[in-house]
Amino acid sequence: MTIISMKALLESGVHFGHRTHKWHPAMKPYIFTERNGIHIIDLQKTVKALQQAYNVVRDTVADGGTVLFVGTKRQAQETVQDEAVRAGMPYVTARWLGGMLTNWRTIRARINELERLERMRDKGDFARLTKKEALILTREIERLEMLLGGIRQMTRPPELVFVVDVRREATAIHEANLLNIPVIALVDTNCDPRNVDYVIPSNDDAIRAIKLLVAKIADAALEGKAMRKDVVEEEILPQRVIAPGIEEPELSDEELLGAATLAKISSRLIVPEDVVEELELEEEVDLDEEELEEELLEDEVFEVEDEDVEEEE
Repeated sequence: MTIISMKALLESGVHFGHRTHKWHPAMKPYIFTERNGIHIIDLQKTVKALQQAYNVVRDTVADGGTVLFVGTKRQAQETVQDEAVRAGMPYVTARWLGGMLTNWRTIRARINELERLERMRDKGDFARLTKKEALILTREIERLEMLLGGIRQMTRPPELVFVVDVRREATAIHEANLLNIPVIALVDTNCDPRNVDYVIPSNDDAIRAIKLLVAKIADAALEGKAMRKDVVEEEILPQRVIAPGIEEPELSDEELLGAATLAKISSRLIVPEDVVEELELEEEVDLDEEELEEELLEDEVFEVEDEDVEEEE
C-alpha cells in the first residue's frame, strides 16, 4: 500500500520540473516527458522513492536515531520548522553555518553559550549591566537563537539529513557526505542528484508540494517514535488531525505556489490523454486551473533565487 496517491501529487504540482534548457542530465531517469518547454517529473518514481525514504526514516527513528530537517529557502522555512517540531526532530531554517556537522564541537559550544546567556537574563543579571552591554547581549541571544534554536536539543550529529532544495543546501549535503550520513532530499530537474543517497524527484519551488512531502517525512518520524520500546506514549506528539465536519481552509494557487512554479504554468498546460493513461489516471487532468496574470508574478510574496539567470547574464 502506497503512502501517498498520485492524484495528491498532481494536485500539489509535484510533477512540475524546470524549463528544459535548465535541466541537469543526471536527472534524466526521473523525467517523464516535456510539455511546452517544461520538464514533467515521473510521478511513479516519485511515489516509489517517497515510500523508500519513508521506510528509512521510520526505521532509523525507531532505532533511536534522529533526522535533521534542512530547508532555508523562503517557501520551505515555515513548513520545515512546523513539521520538524511536530515530529520532535531538529531543524535548520535560517542559515546553514559552515561546519554545523563537521565541526560539531564548536557548534555545541555556541549552543552552550546561548543557554548561559539565557540563564543570566532570566536571573536578572542584565540589570546590573549598563544599557549598552545588556543590549549587546540581548542581540547576541536573538542571533544565536535564530541560527541554532532548531538544533539546541541535538546532542550529537544526526543519523539522517532531510534536505529541501539540493542546490541551495549544497554545503549541508557535502558535510553529510564527509561524515557518511545518509541524505534524503527533494530533487528538482535542475539539480545534481549524485550526492544524495535517497532521491525524491519533486518540484522544490511550490509551497503546496513542499508541504505535502515534508509532512510525509514527519509522519514517518512519528511512526518510528511510536515503535520505540522506551518511549512513553504521552511523549509522542500526535499527527495533525482535522476534526470531523470542519474543512481545512483552502488557499489559492497564487498563495501556495512559488514564483518559479507560477512562471512554469503561466501558459495553458494540459496533460494529453496518452500521458494521463501512462500515469494511471482515469481522466484528463488540467494542470492549470485558472489563468495567472503577470501582475500575480510581480506581487508574489515568496522570491525564488534562480542562479541560472545570473549565469546567462
